[in-house]
Amino acid sequence: MADKNEILAALAKVGLPDGGDLVSRDMVRALTVEGEAVRFVIEAPDAAMAARMEPVRTTAERAVASVAGVGKVSALLTAHGPAPKPAAPPPNLKIGRHPEPQAGPTKPAGVDRIIAIGSGKGGVGKSTVSSNLAVALAKEGRRVGLLDADIYGPSQPRMMGVNKRPGSPDGKTIIPLQAHGVTMMSIGLMMDPDKAVVWRGPMLMGALQQMLGQVQWGELDVLLVDLPPGTGDVQLTLCQKSDLTGALVVSTPQDVALLDARKALDMFKTLNTPVLGLIENMSMFVCPDCGSSHAIFGEGGVKAEAEKIGAPYLGALPIDLETRLAGDAGTPIAAGDGPMAEAYRVLARRFIDGGMA
Repeated sequence: MADKNEILAALAKVGLPDGGDLVSRDMVRALTVEGEAVRFVIEAPDAAMAARMEPVRTTAERAVASVAGVGKVSALLTAHGPAPKPAAPPPNLKIGRHPEPQAGPTKPAGVDRIIAIGSGKGGVGKSTVSSNLAVALAKEGRRVGLLDADIYGPSQPRMMGVNKRPGSPDGKTIIPLQAHGVTMMSIGLMMDPDKAVVWRGPMLMGALQQMLGQVQWGELDVLLVDLPPGTGDVQLTLCQKSDLTGALVVSTPQDVALLDARKALDMFKTLNTPVLGLIENMSMFVCPDCGSSHAIFGEGGVKAEAEKIGAPYLGALPIDLETRLAGDAGTPIAAGDGPMAEAYRVLARRFIDGGMA
């Protein structure tokens, strides 16, 4: 039978990561010797240290196995006292609620200007213009935020190449994400992308209020708000509850699109929101083979409308395959180089030079 004193002497040679040895630190418990079998327990002062002591346990077994008369060794590792409670799960932040009362229009702290980008109808490229304008402004040195307020059909997560859920340290504040130099937030980042948002008007209004008031936007020169098409609850809430600098209206030059764009313009006028300008999107198609231009959706309609109402005409953007491919791939065309990136750079400079960003 092995001698206990010899076993303790062997264990006294097993050092600990933070100094000392198993015996001097009084960490050996329940040492038993039965014939050639030796069993003992190594008791760490806490669970955190026990988690780091597996190498010490195996070293102790080898040390005892080298003692004369020992044929089998079993060492268990435990901790003194209860294990620490696991960290609390992150707070569950719920998006979508009835709006809370406000004394008047508000603006997120640190945000200098809020500009809404709207259109009377869908399919005119408003979200494409919003994402690329945001990136172009960021490349020109502006601090830019982009809020995707299209609750039913959020597209900015895909266009900006972001799919991570924003964090919430306390269940109240929301930490926005960064993409291509732009601070961004979208309802699409908070919901299952395959699930439809089936909400009535008050839920929409509450969600928009949350994304404006609970998101930590930081210091921004301009916050661009990509509105859903039409003239509904989201537009009404934004214009009445937020301290808007103004609005942009995006339209294609065709008559059908202009009919709806006029409704958007009238809405902003009714809600006393200044129209900062009109942008004509998909103004023409330039053939990549022969270089000829084709006005697929008509020509000059948006410019004529701007002159009619006395609003600035900010420019025309052609319909372009590379712009669509870049948006689908999550890297806006304005983030790179080329003719379309230059077109958005020119548009961004008009904003900056005009004091809008």
